[in-house]
Amino acid sequence: MSHAMPSDPRRSRWIPWVFVGGMLLVVVVNGGLIFAALSTFTGVTVGKSFDRGRSYNHVLQEAARQQALGWEAQVKLEGGLVSVVVVDRQGQPVAGVLQGHLQRPLEGSQVPLSFRQTGPGRFEAPAALPLPGQWEARLLLRDAAGDAFDIRRRLIAS
Repeated sequence: MSHAMPSDPRRSRWIPWVFVGGMLLVVVVNGGLIFAALSTFTGVTVGKSFDRGRSYNHVLQEAARQQALGWEAQVKLEGGLVSVVVVDRQGQPVAGVLQGHLQRPLEGSQVPLSFRQTGPGRFEAPAALPLPGQWEARLLLRDAAGDAFDIRRRLIAS
């Protein structure tokens, strides 16, 4: 004869609270992740992105114009000196006025550059960089005829 012992209802009363506690834990962790996501990256990588997107045809036209020039630039950063060499499609140096700056991609800090022409199509500028690491050279060369050549290169400073 088997006698079933009456179960104590107080013993199993904690089981629903385990599920409630588990769900509360999920809600708290998700809330923390949502807060972290909303408080860090805004999602905007370019100012006035809508206007820039609408003018994308202008960007394509400018890229085609630069490609039609056939100019090529070599940019180096060595020993605190930025050196640039610009040649045309036939390999002849392109003389002109070079302006620009170095920009740190992460925080956006800029270091202005004052170039001097050291020879036909050759330019140099001292660069006192506050931090080592990756920098982007953003340069603009204008020749005597008024043609502009936009130069952007990633450089590593040690």
